[in-house]
Amino acid sequence: MGTRLPAWLVYDFAPSEPDGVPISGTAGRTRAGLHETLAGALELPGWYGRNWDALADALAGRLDAGPLTVVVTDAAHLLADEPPAQLGTLLDVLGAVAAGGHETLRVVLHDHPDRLPALRDRVAAVLGGRVGGPPPASG
Repeated sequence: MGTRLPAWLVYDFAPSEPDGVPISGTAGRTRAGLHETLAGALELPGWYGRNWDALADALAGRLDAGPLTVVVTDAAHLLADEPPAQLGTLLDVLGAVAAGGHETLRVVLHDHPDRLPALRDRVAAVLGGRVGGPPPASG
């Protein structure tokens, strides 16, 4: 696949988990599940509205406290029960936060080597040159 990943996004299949805050891709198969998982794992503030705009704001505030590495375990399952555009929206939000943060945001998509090709294809299909742009207007 010819799509180049943004610097903040990496794939990993090492047997041990990379350092960072683990987020379960399995728990995040749906948008609602992902928002709940992120809220708990990242200890997002009580005002976090569990939508894409609120995620952008909460992550930007979190980066003010220091660098953040999010490790999505079983990443092939991430938003798998949603239309592909939802994964694109998540990547847009993360890209905008990474571009605008005072500290570094790094997202590691961690999964078994057998599942990484399909995950790479899903990510490449939704990137479309939009990663790093402004977050979407609606959640």
